[in-house]
Amino acid sequence: MKIKPPMTMMDFFRKSEGTWFSQRSVHHFDAVADESGESNLIIQIMEKDHPKIQEICDKQGVNPALAIGGATFMRQTTLDAKDKEPNPNYAAILVDVPDQNNPQSGKFLRNQGYVEGIPVIGRYNFATDGVLTINTEYEKNQGQERCWFITDDFRVRVSTVRMMNGVNLMTYSSERRCVTPEFLHEIIQQQKVISY
Repeated sequence: MKIKPPMTMMDFFRKSEGTWFSQRSVHHFDAVADESGESNLIIQIMEKDHPKIQEICDKQGVNPALAIGGATFMRQTTLDAKDKEPNPNYAAILVDVPDQNNPQSGKFLRNQGYVEGIPVIGRYNFATDGVLTINTEYEKNQGQERCWFITDDFRVRVSTVRMMNGVNLMTYSSERRCVTPEFLHEIIQQQKVISY
């Protein structure tokens, strides 16, 4: 089944919006505890007039008029605890600032980095096949992540973190979209009508 991959960051955010079940394998090249595991990844769109976008642009010295939107990324580590909402204080916020002459590339502002918990600016670009590559320079590390959709409801992410002495870790994540109870109920009702 051929899908149309997103080719801009905001299209990527919109295609990613919702809750994803993420299975993550992490390989460290030093003696660090294994961080492989499972979690929910919750992605929500932020329109360009959201106050957090203005705040992040101001903190990083970027003209907010260049930002066209963003998204929040939250993790929910307890998969079965329906009553436990993820803590929004630990959400990463990404702000999209596309290149003016090419919307398939640009930079994003992040309020806190994945590798180092500091505000960071990364560069992204979409290849012609829809693979998103993100390069991020931290104070002591370099990160590269690639992400692509296999189907509309299944995507893959791979990343590496390089320290001054070489590659420190590699990760592979497969993520499938979670079906909401409302959508599941709708499908059940449709099947009842078809079977009668």
